[in-house]
Amino acid sequence: MAKNVGCVIVTGNPRPDRELVEKFAGLPVANIDDCMNRTAAVHNDIFPLNKTPLLGTAFTVKVPQGDNLMFHKAMDMAQPGDVVVIDAGGFTDRAIFGELMIQYCQKRGLAGVIVDGAVRDSDTLSALDFPVYAKGITPNGPYKNGPGEIGTTISFGGQVVRPGDIIVGDQDGIIIIKPEEAEELAAQAKAVFEKEEKIAATIHQEGTYIRPWVDEKLKEIGCEFTEK
Repeated sequence: MAKNVGCVIVTGNPRPDRELVEKFAGLPVANIDDCMNRTAAVHNDIFPLNKTPLLGTAFTVKVPQGDNLMFHKAMDMAQPGDVVVIDAGGFTDRAIFGELMIQYCQKRGLAGVIVDGAVRDSDTLSALDFPVYAKGITPNGPYKNGPGEIGTTISFGGQVVRPGDIIVGDQDGIIIIKPEEAEELAAQAKAVFEKEEKIAATIHQEGTYIRPWVDEKLKEIGCEFTEK
């Protein structure tokens, strides 16, 4: 018998140790992305509704255009520390959620909700101490008919997201991290962060910003210097 394609809920998805996730706490997304060849961020049209940092493990949801039935189910299934990642296909004509659903997620101890789609009640969401990211804002409410998926691999803002992936977000955007790459990546990003802190301190204290690679690159590309 054929599966009910596009309407499935997968349970029992693994999650990485919280200790591993916490290694990314306080690390700027830009520094992490630099260590991922500057190609790992989701599309920049997915923006934060407030300034609360985002850090947790992916609990994936896929919904049809303008429908939130599966998100309603996902809110009850997700565990504390999970970030609900909603693939809404990038459609922004109907909001997938608003303040009541987010308040419930916050009460349950989830780590955030991000949607490649639209939200409503943006004034309330912007005042919450709970991370929410979206592609758009509209007062139009959602349908609740399904189908949809929970716990499957999805596409989110141009990136592949698997259940249990580590999600990090700040005001610059969102990064998706594979747990099997997280240990080394966290160490690399921390080193970049500490290096940039030292550079910033030198700029403020000495007024210098030593970058020998600039002239080296100009020489490499054959740039000519002339006088008027």
